Amino acid sequence: MPTTRDLSTKAGVEPITMLTAYDAPTAAVVDAAGVDVILVGDSMGNAVLGYDSTLPVTFEEVKSRTAAVARAAEESLVVADMPFLSVGVSEAESVRNAGAMLKEAGADAVKLESGPHTVELTEKLVRLGIPVMAHLGLTPQQVKRTGYARQGTTRDEAREILDLARAHEEAGAFSLVLEHVPANLAAQVTEAIGAPTIGIGAGPDCDGQVLVITDVLGLSDYAPPFAEQFGDVRSEMRAAVETYRDAVEAGEFPTAEHSHVEEELDELY
Repeated sequence: MPTTRDLSTKAGVEPITMLTAYDAPTAAVVDAAGVDVILVGDSMGNAVLGYDSTLPVTFEEVKSRTAAVARAAEESLVVADMPFLSVGVSEAESVRNAGAMLKEAGADAVKLESGPHTVELTEKLVRLGIPVMAHLGLTPQQVKRTGYARQGTTRDEAREILDLARAHEEAGAFSLVLEHVPANLAAQVTEAIGAPTIGIGAGPDCDGQVLVITDVLGLSDYAPPFAEQFGDVRSEMRAAVETYRDAVEAGEFPTAEHSHVEEELDELY
């Protein structure tokens, strides 16, 4: 069984790979490909649930999909995102929800979109045996306040991110996602803390990288500027669907090999 300690030993030794997945078939492919971490991100809101942000994503949606991913993944570490308002309302509710991701959904850890308000919560969760991945920089749950702009671009903002990275490491976070921040800031954070940093739009100097699976596969019709489409699954899917449609309309599917005939059922009338 993979552990967060296994991941921490890779920091500065070999690059860490992380991808999102939101269902069992995708998780099985990602796991078989040898990706270190599968994140069941609240990015599912934009990527697969049809929302225009992560804010509508519910705790139950993430929990259900985390369980599906956990059932399919054998080697990858499974991290469940804590969606908007599933933590932070009260300590008791935060602990209960985070614990359910491990106890009921089978996650190995949770990820918190972090700030000054999550330092004490991180420490509490870790003490209870719930590993925490912190997340700084662009935090999409704050979209109503910050938009999707690059974060940490001023000295004061950069210093705050660095200080929060240290604070969350001290609180016990085993890893830190840095999203959409200047590459030189990410490099300094990576140098300053011992926990592995995972970058997304944060340059090449983090200990690892993460992307949304639909961007990697070329399944979405838009990808952010810091992402890369490594395939064109969207076109492949459309071609397969169109071929199926044409075969049905032409009477070419199903054929005899796709059917079964029971002789005793002949001449019922």
